[in-house]
Amino acid sequence: MKKRILVLSIAAALAAAALPAQIVPNMPAPVFSLKDLSGKTVTLDGLKGKVVVLNFWATWCPPCRAEVPDFVSFYNENKAKGLEIVGVSVDTNTAAQVPAFVQKNKVSYAVAMFTNKIVRDYGPIDAIPTTFIIDKTGRVRHTQVGAMDKDTLAEWFTKLSAEK
Repeated sequence: MKKRILVLSIAAALAAAALPAQIVPNMPAPVFSLKDLSGKTVTLDGLKGKVVVLNFWATWCPPCRAEVPDFVSFYNENKAKGLEIVGVSVDTNTAAQVPAFVQKNKVSYAVAMFTNKIVRDYGPIDAIPTTFIIDKTGRVRHTQVGAMDKDTLAEWFTKLSAEK
């Protein structure tokens, strides 16, 4: 009986170790490397020194579609000031619609298709949109499940861009 309990305890510990870590404020952001829709590689390391908005979304998601105009506008106003937005589409059945959506909505920031690794590393992604705001040193400073508006983007960007 003791042996069985030990085996079950070890199995439970191994299973827990295989689960993704919960993203918490001020933790280092998991590194990522994604190909955007134009084939360019986007990496977290390549964005160091910038405030990064990492947004998980889909074309079929009404709140995701609703936040895109604010993201585009805010990005266009602040990209020269050190802002980067990376949209990670979690579209599966509608993946072919992503480039047309991006073009129609004049999305000027990087958009990439999800990989199992990024979803696992930043997950669980239980709802979309889910947005992570990463500071210039690569630490996750804010996580938001649900649509993010321009005022929230501005608040976080102003705060984080002022930090050394």
